[in-house]
Amino acid sequence: MSFPISPVIAQAAPQPQGGGMSMIIMMVVLFGLMYFMMIRPQMKRQKEHRALIAGLAKGDEVVTNGGIAGRVDEVGETFITVEIAPNVKVKVQKAAVQQVLPKGSLKSA
Repeated sequence: MSFPISPVIAQAAPQPQGGGMSMIIMMVVLFGLMYFMMIRPQMKRQKEHRALIAGLAKGDEVVTNGGIAGRVDEVGETFITVEIAPNVKVKVQKAAVQQVLPKGSLKSA
C-alpha cells in the first residue's frame, strides 16, 4: 500500500500578495485605538488632579486616598496639614488628596 505523499507536499497554501502593507496599517490602527481608549483619558485625569491640588486653600474640606476626611489647616509646598477632629491635625502630601468636598460636608456627616 502506497500513500500519495508527493501530491500533498506539492500543494502549498497560496501566499497573499502585499501582506506587509496591511500589517503596518493594522498596527497603526491598533496604536490609535489604544491611544484614544487608554492613554488620552489617563492624561486628562492627571491634568484634572494637578489642577485640583494647585487650587487647594486653607478651609477646604478634602478626602485623602486613605479615606481620611478633614479640613485643610495649612498649605505648604508639598505637604498640607489636615484637621480631622478638634485639635487633631495630620500632615499629608498634597498628591494624597483625592477630592475636595463642598463646603459644609463634614458638619452634616
